[in-house]
Amino acid sequence: QVQLVESGGGLVQAGGSLRLSCVASGRTFSNYAMGWFRQAPGKEREFVAEISRSGDRTYYADSVKGRFTIIRDNAKNTVYLQMNSLKPEDTAIYYCAAKRTLATTTYDYWGQGTQVTVSS
Repeated sequence: QVQLVESGGGLVQAGGSLRLSCVASGRTFSNYAMGWFRQAPGKEREFVAEISRSGDRTYYADSVKGRFTIIRDNAKNTVYLQMNSLKPEDTAIYYCAAKRTLATTTYDYWGQGTQVTVSS
């Protein structure tokens, strides 16, 4: 089992920045690819970004490309999502998730989420 705990959410004005953190425990963190997803009210959960086990490969949703950056620190068992130039449409609950490899489609472990609210 992998336990994931997100933090760093909050209320920010449009154009502002936030950095989300997700700390993992329970298994060897570097054995898992990590991702961030989000779910806005009334909408389905959507992919935001993911990163390989070593951190050398990253992928982003078109809606966040150029504004968000996913990075990981395997020594701290932590994955981050740096969010810049935030827009009201970025408002959502943000979840981190873990899977064995980037090639795998399905994420196996999920955190409880952290709320991000962007005011206009």
